Order: sequence, then structure tokens, then C-alpha cells
Amino acid sequence: MSAPRQLTEQELSVDPVDAAKLLLGCVLQADTPQGPVAVRLVEVEAYRGGDDPASHCYRGRTPRNDVMFGPAGRLYVYFVYGMHYCANIVSLTDGVPGAVLLRAGEVITGVDIARARRPSARSTAELAKGPARLTGVLGLDRAHNGINLTDPDSPLRVLAGDPVPAESIKAGPRVGVAVAMDVPWRFWVDGSPAVSTYRRGGKRGTRSG
Repeated sequence: MSAPRQLTEQELSVDPVDAAKLLLGCVLQADTPQGPVAVRLVEVEAYRGGDDPASHCYRGRTPRNDVMFGPAGRLYVYFVYGMHYCANIVSLTDGVPGAVLLRAGEVITGVDIARARRPSARSTAELAKGPARLTGVLGLDRAHNGINLTDPDSPLRVLAGDPVPAESIKAGPRVGVAVAMDVPWRFWVDGSPAVSTYRRGGKRGTRSG
């Protein structure tokens, strides 16, 4: 059996909504000091730029959100609540902001490593159930901001997975944002136990992706 192929920059240079659906079922594979860890993506959220008030890019380009302006296939990592890292895969064309927040995944390689990083998880399904848990098991932080996931030599790569049937892809409101709360740009694999719990945003929410 041939190894899974790596996604290309061209494949990810599409609208974030389309990129989000493409990424469901794909695998994020990290080379870590403890060994390889791979997560199959089962929940994601799409964010655009100037027309999306929930996006980090809504008010324009800054040093913080610069990676979101491309090229596609780069990782955008940010720190939230002074506690957690969240990771996004940049989409659209170079100079046009857009990204897909990685909300949850199923650990398929390096389960023992993931358990050591997430000792409070009560089950394998909980290891990467949520954006902060996902970055935690993969060992991602701000040092990975801007990394090219489409580069074969990258220590973090996004690989094509088995396509998710259209009838198994569900859509609904994004989680935890303070504005544009009902935009149905969160997508998940129906039936996966690793999909995170939905929490509607509000005054305590924050912009994502």
C-alpha cells in the first residue's frame, strides 16, 4: 500500500469553506522528539477575512495575523486566554486572508505519546477533542507559526486521508466566537467520538482563525 500523499498548496488555495470540507478526514502528522504523532481531522471551522467579523483578519493585516494572508498551506498558530494554543491551516491565494481552525481529531499514530501529553484524558477519543487538546498532543506552539505543511521536509505535514462521504459531513455554527455566531462554517464528521462539544459564543467569546 502506498503512503498517503501530501496535500499541495494549490489544493488549499481555495475558499476556507471548501478547504474546511477538504481537510475533514485528512491527517496532520508531526515529527516530535518523542516520535511521530498523527491526528485524523474530524472537526474544523472556516474563517475568511474582511467579510468575516469573527476572523482575526477582519480589521486588516497585523504582525499577529500576517500568516493568514498566505501562501496557502501554512500553519497559523495563536495563543488564547493566556493558556492554550490553537492552530489553523491557511487557505485562499497569497495576499487574501483565510484559514481553517483545527477543532478536533482522532489520534491514529503515537497514542502513547499523546497520552503522556494529555494524562487527564479519560479515553483515546478525548486526546485531541478540542483545538487546545489537538495542538497539545501534536506539541504545537508559536514556534510552529508559519510552517509550510505542504513541504515534504517539514516536521509537520498535512496528508490526504480517505474521503469523507458527503452524507457524513455535518455543518453548524462556529464555537465560542463573540460575533457571527450563527454562521454555519463549522464542519465535522458525523459519529466521530472525538468531535468537541458545541458551546455557543457570546460576550465571553473570542475571535478565532
